[in-house]
Amino acid sequence: MKFSSALITALLLLVSPAGAQIWPERTVRLVVPYPPGGNADVVGRVIARALQNELGQPFVIENKAGAGGLIGAESVVKSPADGYTLLLSANGPILYAPEMAPRKPYEWRRDLTPVGTISLTSLVLLVHPSLPATSLREFIDLARREGAKLTFGSGGPGSSNHLFSELMQSRLNLNWTTVQYKGTAPAMNDLVGGHVQFSIDQVSASLPLIRDGRVRAIAVSGSRRVPWLPDVPTFVELGYGDLVGYTFAALMAPAGTPKDVIEKLSGALRNALRDPQVAEQINALGAEPAAMTPQEFKAFLEKEDATWLPIVRKAAQTQ
Repeated sequence: MKFSSALITALLLLVSPAGAQIWPERTVRLVVPYPPGGNADVVGRVIARALQNELGQPFVIENKAGAGGLIGAESVVKSPADGYTLLLSANGPILYAPEMAPRKPYEWRRDLTPVGTISLTSLVLLVHPSLPATSLREFIDLARREGAKLTFGSGGPGSSNHLFSELMQSRLNLNWTTVQYKGTAPAMNDLVGGHVQFSIDQVSASLPLIRDGRVRAIAVSGSRRVPWLPDVPTFVELGYGDLVGYTFAALMAPAGTPKDVIEKLSGALRNALRDPQVAEQINALGAEPAAMTPQEFKAFLEKEDATWLPIVRKAAQTQ
């Protein structure tokens, strides 16, 4: 019996996996490894609505906080690799927290698949108004004179602001006293109260305090100035090209998720971030929409590893 090529093609389509042709057929969970209300959570809710519009199925946020984000991230690693459970996270649970844990629960290269970035948020060096430093040069000079007398309010071991402080000390050959808090919010409260002399925070979170004059912004960590603080220079333009850092929000999938599902999801994510309304909502949070492909995001993570893992491991030894 002879079959036409068209019939053979049709039969192959019937018996082969549909993959991204039918995904998603049901609700997709976006696990955010933090409590509600944080930057990643809020950005996540914006992008969840946008992905639902793009793909026609509900995308729901599931907050699963604890252990510096390890609990939520590990739950995704252990989920079926079918595209219905994804990790929506910032830097910490992907890059830093596993290195600082007594038991390394997962490794992003082995256990997760990059989907794409959603946003990038610069950090900003902040000082109490009473500190006699109005520029980065004055701050560095003060830090050299004061040494361990200068106190830094950290959002906790392994947090982005803690690690950027460690990077500054390493690159600038400085040494100050780090006071660890259970989160950036209490650290900033003590900075405003004058109990510590400086801190580092996301631009998005610190804007109200800067605008009210309760803290002074010295420099931002991105590669270019941010539109919300046009008068605040970057470390790069001040001559410190190796002091660059962002808090990112991004999507990761369990390792083994079908490639066609990853590509369909990544394409939908990039389409969503091109929507002016979505971009405006993310900008309103003090973040910048950033749509990387899976390949670009993987290369970005490799570069972040090279910069931050030596800092993370050194910080872990002192805890």
